[in-house]
Amino acid sequence: MTKKNSKAPAKPAAKTPAKPATKPAAKPEVKTAPKPETKISRIESDLVRHLATVLDETNLTEIEYESGGLRIRVARGSREPAVGAYVPAPATAAAPASVAAVAAAAEPATVDPVHNPGAVKSPMVGVAYLLPEPGAAPFIKVGDQVAEGQTLLLIEAMKTFNPVKAPRAGKVTQILVETGSPVEYGEPLVILT
Repeated sequence: MTKKNSKAPAKPAAKTPAKPATKPAAKPEVKTAPKPETKISRIESDLVRHLATVLDETNLTEIEYESGGLRIRVARGSREPAVGAYVPAPATAAAPASVAAVAAAAEPATVDPVHNPGAVKSPMVGVAYLLPEPGAAPFIKVGDQVAEGQTLLLIEAMKTFNPVKAPRAGKVTQILVETGSPVEYGEPLVILT
C-alpha cells in the first residue's frame, strides 16, 4: 500500500492573459453653452422703449408689464429738476405784468388751491396748453373776466386737444399750470372768483 502524501502538490493558479495596457476610453468632451448674461435682449429693449412711449403719451407716472416670468416696470422720475439743471422761465413770466395781475398776485393766498371753491380742476390726465397754437395769444390771463363756457385752456390726451371750459363766470385770479406741463386728474388748473 502506498501512502498517499497528505500534501497534494498545489495546482498552479490559472493564469489570466495579461491585458494590454491601454488608456481608459476618453469621455467625449461635452461643451455647454455659456450661461446667458443678464443683458437685455433686443425684444425686451424694444418693449421697454414702447412702454416709455406709452408712459409719455398717457402722462402716467408708472407702468408695469409682466408676462412669462418677465417683469418690466417703467417709472417717470420726479418732476423736480436735478440740482444744477437748467429750468426755463415760464412763458407767462416774460410778458409784462398788468396792474390787475400785480394786484391779484399781491393778495395773500389764504386757501389751498386744491380746496379752493373757485378752482377749476383738470377733468383728465394730459398736458396743459394755455395757447390755442404756438405764437398765439393765451386763452386767459390773470385778471381777465371770463364767461361761463369760455375756453380757459386745452388738455392734450392721446393726441386729442380737449378744451377746459369755465364752469361759471368769474375773474381769473390764478393760473396754476404752465404751457406744456403735465396735469393729473382733479389737479387745480385755474382759480376763478
